Amino acid sequence: MTRNEIEPDESMIEADGTDIEVDKPKGWAAGIPGIYHSMKPAVEHMGPVISAKTLLSLNQKDGFDCMSCAWPDPDHRKTFEFCENGAKAVTWEATPVVVGSNFWAEHSITDLLQRSEYWLGQQGRLTEPVYKPAGEDHYKPVSWADAFSIIGKKLNSLDSPNEAAFYTSGRTSNEAAFAYQLFVRAYGTNNLPDCSNMCHESSGWAMGQTIGVGKATVTYKDYEQADLIIIMGQNPGTNHPRMLTALEEAKHNGAKIVAVNPMPEAGLKRYKNPQKVSGIVGSGTEMADQYLQVRLSGDMALLQAVSKRVLDAEAKNPGTVLDHDFLERHCQGLEELKAHLDDLDEEAVLEATGLRSAEIDELADRYMKAKKVIVTWAMGLTQQKKGVPTIKEIINLLLLRGNIGKPGAGASPIRGHSNVQGDRTMGIWEQMPPKFLNALQSEFGFDPPRDHGADSVQTIESMRSGDIKFFMAVGGNLVAAISDTAAAEDAMQSAEMTVQVSTKLNRSHAVVGQEALILPTMGRTEIDRQASGEQFVSVEDTVCAVHPSWGKVEPVAAGLLSEVAIVSRLAREVLGGKVNVDWAGFERNYDVIRDHISHVVDGCESYNEKIRQEGGFVLPHGPRDTRTFNTPTGKAIITVNELEHVERPAGTLILQTLRSHDQFNTTIYGHNDRYRGIRKGRQVVFVNPEDLAELGIEDGQFVDVRTVFTDNKDRVLRNFRVVSYPTARGCAAAYYPEANVLVPLGHVAEGSNTPVSKAVIVRLEPVPAEVEESTTAAGTGVPAPA
Repeated sequence: MTRNEIEPDESMIEADGTDIEVDKPKGWAAGIPGIYHSMKPAVEHMGPVISAKTLLSLNQKDGFDCMSCAWPDPDHRKTFEFCENGAKAVTWEATPVVVGSNFWAEHSITDLLQRSEYWLGQQGRLTEPVYKPAGEDHYKPVSWADAFSIIGKKLNSLDSPNEAAFYTSGRTSNEAAFAYQLFVRAYGTNNLPDCSNMCHESSGWAMGQTIGVGKATVTYKDYEQADLIIIMGQNPGTNHPRMLTALEEAKHNGAKIVAVNPMPEAGLKRYKNPQKVSGIVGSGTEMADQYLQVRLSGDMALLQAVSKRVLDAEAKNPGTVLDHDFLERHCQGLEELKAHLDDLDEEAVLEATGLRSAEIDELADRYMKAKKVIVTWAMGLTQQKKGVPTIKEIINLLLLRGNIGKPGAGASPIRGHSNVQGDRTMGIWEQMPPKFLNALQSEFGFDPPRDHGADSVQTIESMRSGDIKFFMAVGGNLVAAISDTAAAEDAMQSAEMTVQVSTKLNRSHAVVGQEALILPTMGRTEIDRQASGEQFVSVEDTVCAVHPSWGKVEPVAAGLLSEVAIVSRLAREVLGGKVNVDWAGFERNYDVIRDHISHVVDGCESYNEKIRQEGGFVLPHGPRDTRTFNTPTGKAIITVNELEHVERPAGTLILQTLRSHDQFNTTIYGHNDRYRGIRKGRQVVFVNPEDLAELGIEDGQFVDVRTVFTDNKDRVLRNFRVVSYPTARGCAAAYYPEANVLVPLGHVAEGSNTPVSKAVIVRLEPVPAEVEESTTAAGTGVPAPA
């Protein structure tokens, strides 16, 4: 059976939310169920041959990089160097199911708008360019030449290049990203929003301002050597499961682990490693030695309280707690921090965190006893209003005892998408520094635009106002990923033209401008043949390691173009001879792109040689490698940050959005979240049982979840089932992207402009019994109207 002869199966049936089953949350992650849920979908959807070719090549040195997260690879790879979600991501991409030409006549835009993310993704791989003319309700297949011509004419008709925005997701390779930003800047704009704007932008700002580099200061090996690992605002068991293996190795080497998270997560409690006998028949490894269920947005108060305890301990026993040599040689701002924390109000800390003083004392004691400490975090911290100062407080705490720039210690933001960090390294940012732009000018002979461009939130705002008329995305699903779903959809539908470069359908193909195109592209699993032969691409993981990625299976259909080819051909169509760039050479041989990268991007000198070394290479990192800091003073900056926590009016809860175990970003693999005990649906809101009693709401009751903001806009999720769950008091949670409708577009983190999806004030309003029985728009996975 060939790849395109397999039809969609019964697993593609929608779950409407009326048959949700709820069980107790799991107390451990992986084990035999991890193997089962990895291999069953792969064999069923790809068949045994393609499953073997792809999964056995996943994250191998001569294979392809997993698209499901940016967790680094160990030096010594196992045969099965993948996790359950990695296997699901490969199955989703390498499916033999394809969208046929008749699909577009059978399904109008109006019809696609009524479908859920799950249904759209299950229709199969896109194989031909399609175009929706203005005033029509259907896409129509077109040739590649016609597609590029349509886009080129539109871009060249705009009054200003700044009337266009060019989005990028983390699935894009370094080579495609470099070519894309070069095309966009040669066209004349810095409007380069990307998915970093919505995830780790706060990390980049905080770390850039304090240590001079917005990237992790650790390597994979540092986890093996750490004495203490503090995990904040992240759920490795679902979002980057291979991290659990590194944590298990650290535990076996004597490390202690502290988890700081409002919700109890199975992977942070116990891990049954499916590649070990003890993980199959034994009890596995207990993970967190201490679990702090902090109140949403209370992390900053917790960190300040720990730092104060460290400083107080030093004051009682001078010279025994702080790393004075490190502080004197490499840091500034210690005295200002001491003075600031002298006035820290313990009662305010306890109110903000929801914790007891004894719990904070225990964490501080663990920190002071450990010689090598890693603090690692994800979007639980970055998507707070005070996300930037919260991460600055992490840096403060680490600096006090010299936990940056030595083995087994450091700051470790964990990126959630395979090459989101590499894209930024390659220039995908609306605010690239002058040094990069100057190097680009020197290499290609044109002066790139210098004004800052629009980030993701600003792009939506500018599309709504009519200032941005053209939107193009290489990968991703911005309309579903970003906050304020109604505003985002209104903005996208206000555009004159939208273009999506994609492997499969998602909601951004249904919410479109007056004109719309979809350009199908090859996946990372597929062999990329160009005129000079088979090509590989490269990616950067979350610890600055850059390595090659080779596709291993035949493309799902003839005529697919790689992302590099699409960008190169579009650039030729739009720019003509405007700039002296060998776009045809880019497409013919990716070494040409890498040669330019070596001249433009710091740390990438001799790129073609370095990337061909076994396992690739690691980018230089001053704080990690030599304790040098690219700040105005050349020292790491200890900062003073004013404490603020989220006020919760009576009768309300603080809600966070989160992923289920059966999804990757906005891609929904299924309707189950087995670690949290949810089956056959996603229309649930998790609430602490004591809060339910206080609110007079029963477990299993259906409610409308309504935001409480001062802009007088009614944002609501209708007919969601309440699930009594042991989350922190005063907190609630619902699945992303459905709950994005509750997050106002202007509800953003200070400094980074990242949507604040971890602190949404909501009310739960009981639904009349007769309404519970009906299927709502929210029940289909489509955002419900207010």
